[in-house]
Amino acid sequence: MPSINQYLFRYSKRVAPATIGRTLFYRFSLGISGTIIFIFLWSVAGFIIFTRPGYEQFSGFLPRPVFAALYMLMSSQDLWLAVYLSLKRVLVGIVLAFVIGLPAGLILGYYHKLRLISYPPMQFLRMISPLAWMPVALLIFDQFESAIYFLILMATIWPIILNTTLGVNRVNPQWISMARNQGANDYQLITQIIVPSSIPHILTSLRMALGVAWIVLVPAEYLGISSGLGYIINDARDTMEYDRLMAVVIAIGIVGMFLDGVIKLIQNALNWTWNN
Repeated sequence: MPSINQYLFRYSKRVAPATIGRTLFYRFSLGISGTIIFIFLWSVAGFIIFTRPGYEQFSGFLPRPVFAALYMLMSSQDLWLAVYLSLKRVLVGIVLAFVIGLPAGLILGYYHKLRLISYPPMQFLRMISPLAWMPVALLIFDQFESAIYFLILMATIWPIILNTTLGVNRVNPQWISMARNQGANDYQLITQIIVPSSIPHILTSLRMALGVAWIVLVPAEYLGISSGLGYIINDARDTMEYDRLMAVVIAIGIVGMFLDGVIKLIQNALNWTWNN
């Protein structure tokens, strides 16, 4: 059976390095402009809201004290330790979801009848808020860390399954017919045709799962643990250190953007166009 690499080479797009450089510079310039506009609007809205009589105590939400607090946090070990622990929880939860969701998505995408059978219960479970599982997690697991992993798993497994299934459905049927005519079995079809051609959708599912996990992480870290970014936010709220609270929120956004950018770079490196 012909190697899948032959098809990747044949149907892949070649982009000149100069074109990539101009595109990156253009996007970077627009991104910087958008960031400046965002900070300006934040400053204006914050000045209007938090300088009114009775709201002076919330002046810590303004950009200047927030960035000062962010600088102080970055110069200490507390923030980096919290980032490490939160990242570990997110990555463990996503890895568990990926180990379960990827094979499930491949099987559901490949076997049509099984997909129809599993569709109602899967859609039912998908529509349940991940945070609704919090009491169940506390009853099942005797450790808060395990409960957080479970919540992130329940939040991220559905985009992985659904996008993987979508990727399998969009595989060129002519390729499958060609492989079958040459004697390929189901295992060879999945490993040599379906999985490689579904990689863009699989990476998209990871990006979506990461975004969902990063959103669920903060309330999940309210479960009684004394570490992580969610804990720092909760502690800053209780002590009314609003500049510190907002600084951690900014840090969460920065780390999330970095992780999303890493996956996006991998997507761009493996970006090919299939002749469907």
